[in-house]
Amino acid sequence: MRKEELPKVLGILKREFRKWNAPVGRMMRTHGGEPFRVLVCALLSTRTRDDTTREACERLFSRAKSPEELLQLTQSEIERLIYPVGFYRTKAKQLKEIARVLSEEFGGRVPDTLEELLRLPGVGRKVANLVLSKGFGKPAVVVDVHVHRITNRWCLIKTKTPEETERKLMEILPPELWGEVNYLLVAFGQSVCLPKKPLCHACPIESYCSKCF
Repeated sequence: MRKEELPKVLGILKREFRKWNAPVGRMMRTHGGEPFRVLVCALLSTRTRDDTTREACERLFSRAKSPEELLQLTQSEIERLIYPVGFYRTKAKQLKEIARVLSEEFGGRVPDTLEELLRLPGVGRKVANLVLSKGFGKPAVVVDVHVHRITNRWCLIKTKTPEETERKLMEILPPELWGEVNYLLVAFGQSVCLPKKPLCHACPIESYCSKCF
């Protein structure tokens, strides 16, 4: 795939997105748009299936819709609410500490800069960029395993780490398209471009793919 073809490919995937009913789409419809919800769900989603994350977020937000309300819960209560997400005990501890930091240092609001978000416990570049993109509508490239795998499978880039992939995609794509890369490629990776045995016969962009497996 040539870099100049990427905007067209993303446009095709955007038209196909609703057909797939991928877990990431259900997650966006339920918890997208509000920075605190995006932050919490992004943190819970690491090493966890999207449907499991969505259900855990719903249980947690039924009890705590703000950092102040989250602070009122014990760590054990948070653990019970988010189980069985991956590393739920560690994440419960991180959520409790995030709620404290947001309340004490940021006036109960989620910060809207990469540097400040990376100061929060358990928050790495993927989570921080997701909050910027989906919580605040700011240009940010969110790279997870799907984005890293698929863009390398396309031969669009040749990178070894998600951080390298993020930098390359920021070079290739105009900023107005940065926010679309993650949710489109995650849905595409969950539905068509599977890690093993991808459904190339059903792929809407098969003619653009260079198949660098």
